[in-house]
Order: sequence, then structure tokens, then C-alpha cells
Amino acid sequence: MYVTIADFIKEWNRESLLTQKVLAGLTDESLKQKVYPEGRTLGRIAWHFTTNIPDYLGHFGLKMKKVENAVSVPASAKEIAETFKRVSEEASQAIELQWTDDSLSQLQKAFGREETNAQILMGLIKHIVHHRGQLTILIRQAGLKPFGVYGPPKEDWVNLGVENPPL
Repeated sequence: MYVTIADFIKEWNRESLLTQKVLAGLTDESLKQKVYPEGRTLGRIAWHFTTNIPDYLGHFGLKMKKVENAVSVPASAKEIAETFKRVSEEASQAIELQWTDDSLSQLQKAFGREETNAQILMGLIKHIVHHRGQLTILIRQAGLKPFGVYGPPKEDWVNLGVENPPL
């Protein structure tokens, strides 16, 4: 768990960079890939976790500018990626400026239970990681090679001297 704001910022920056690399692999066409016929699109999921950052942090007292046109998913993968980059940087700045290390141990009501601000920040990262995992599956279904987040995609295993496991 985070003891200092610097601890959180270090992990936030690492996870944001991984998310940016996943988003950089999207195409405008891939944004239309659906989970299932009535389900959300890849673009909707990416836009959701991007636009949710200021809303989530705002719910817990941090002031951030909301994303304009948050209800309308852009048709441009580049716009989603650029917006995520900007919003994640703004979130980092808001947390550094508005909370202190002592703020991390303060309790708040979060999703029906009491959590420390450190737990709340961890929840934000977990929310993005959860949806980033969904994106990697949808990227594959859209016919694209996903970015290797915590390990390489199967196409890159050969570079590590590893054979693809049998189907």
C-alpha cells in the first residue's frame, strides 16, 4: 500500500505508460470491436476509463477538470490515447498538489465501505488495469497484435527463445 504520494505517483506513472502503449496500438477501426453483439465497444471501454479518472478522483475530494464530451466516444484512436495521456498527467499533478503523505491514511466512504485514500488510489489503478485487460482481448479479436503489458504477446515469445504452447 502507498505510504507516500511519491510511492503512488511512481506506480501511477508506470501503469499509465503501460496503458498508453496499449492505447497506441489501437486503430480507428478497432474502436468498433464489441465484446459481444449488445456489448460495449473497445472504444467505449477505453473512453470510459479515460473520462472516469477526474470523476473518480473528484468523488473523493480532488479537484480536476472533467473531460469535455465525455459521453461521446471519439472516432479517433489517437484522440483517446492523447486524452488518456493528458488526463493521467493532470491526475498526477492534482494528487501531488492537493494531498499530502498524511492524506493517504485518511478514511472516506468508498463504494459502501470505509477505505483509506491510499486504498482509493489503488482502486483507481485497479479499475484501469481491469479495463486494460479487456482491451487486450478486444485488440486481439480486432485482428491486431496487443502490446505486452506484463509480458510479451505470443508473437514475441520467439525473441525470448520460447515456443508457443500447443493449442
